[in-house]
Amino acid sequence: MQRRVTGLIAVVSALSATAALGGCGSSAGDGPVTLRLVAADYGNSQANSSQKYWDKLTKAYEADHPDVDVEVSVYSWNDVDAKVKSMVAAGDPPDLAQIGAYADYAADGLLYRADDVLSIDTQSDFVTQLSAAGQVNQSQYGMPFASSTRLLFYNKDLFADAGVTPPKTWGQLASAAAALKAQGVRYPYALPLGPEEAQAETMMWLLGNGAGYTDEVGSYDIDSEQNVETFTWLKDKLVGKGLTGPVAPGKLNRAQAFAAFTRGEVGMLNGHPTLMKAAAEKGVKFGMVPMPGVDGRSETTLGVADWMMAFKKSGHREQIGDFLDYVYSDKNVLEFSHEYDLLPVTTSASEAMAADADDADLLDFLEELPNAELPPVGQTSWARVSADIKQEIGTAVSSTGSPAGVLGHLQRGAAARQNAE
Repeated sequence: MQRRVTGLIAVVSALSATAALGGCGSSAGDGPVTLRLVAADYGNSQANSSQKYWDKLTKAYEADHPDVDVEVSVYSWNDVDAKVKSMVAAGDPPDLAQIGAYADYAADGLLYRADDVLSIDTQSDFVTQLSAAGQVNQSQYGMPFASSTRLLFYNKDLFADAGVTPPKTWGQLASAAAALKAQGVRYPYALPLGPEEAQAETMMWLLGNGAGYTDEVGSYDIDSEQNVETFTWLKDKLVGKGLTGPVAPGKLNRAQAFAAFTRGEVGMLNGHPTLMKAAAEKGVKFGMVPMPGVDGRSETTLGVADWMMAFKKSGHREQIGDFLDYVYSDKNVLEFSHEYDLLPVTTSASEAMAADADDADLLDFLEELPNAELPPVGQTSWARVSADIKQEIGTAVSSTGSPAGVLGHLQRGAAARQNAE
């Protein structure tokens, strides 16, 4: 997920957390151990760089674990996955990596299983949907580190001027978009199908029609009848009627759509928690509702997660496990979630957030998490299939595009990649 995608419960001290959760122990072995962690930066400036989060966390951990040094290198989302890939290719992987995908490394036998390193209490505390998404061949290798869901954001002032209410169905969404267009709204519905994150916008619409990228047994089913129906509707009822704004959906990236929303130019769009702060800072009055579906509000929503993984090369299994148990303590999970407007990945921290009045603005997103469906991140083919979707899906709704043709082409490529796994 790649996002830049922030009260607290009774604080568990570092010492008590590791005592309670550290089932793997922190043996000093033959001497001091250095753990290397490569992590993604969720901040948008030096002031809130993730390096500051990790520096504070590791300083507290090392104070109670003098035989363990933790070195954290933080890279931008543009660079972090490639950095880890190059380290692995050079035969020198880090002990831990917190990045966007884990499946390739798991399939190559490079990673510890989650139950190799985590205590039972820590592993069992992961939100069920996220834990399941971290599995390859029924074994968990990807440990969720950050998560978010999506809601439909709408501009309250623009909706009031157009005399419409938040939609619950696709038909209502199209009607509201038409009314917004009649009032001169630049982007009645912003449809970002550009290469930045088209796979996420696409999946939200597929879920709204009761489908997705795969079938019930995990095989790609991109050109299913339901999915072709979905993109035909988008082409005919939204894009073809000029309800998605002046930029062709295939050229519109998420960041552009979000920026237009904060300028008051967008009537509605799908968004994640960070859009709340950005819009509020610009004085935009907004509301949020579940994503509409074909006949009613969608029963499932898009879930997104970023991943922590532990490489076996160094052999520091016990130290890695003890450190991760500390990382996943409620105190640290909540601190990270608050700092970057993300959802906790553990059940206990989620319950704490839900009970805290200071987190009321995240409650709507949190309530969607049990209904969330994640992309097929456990398949090694997904990274390349996702890249194909990002590049091609926007053409399905262009004036000369064919939803059936584009989805069919994507399906053939996805099936070939899956068969080659």
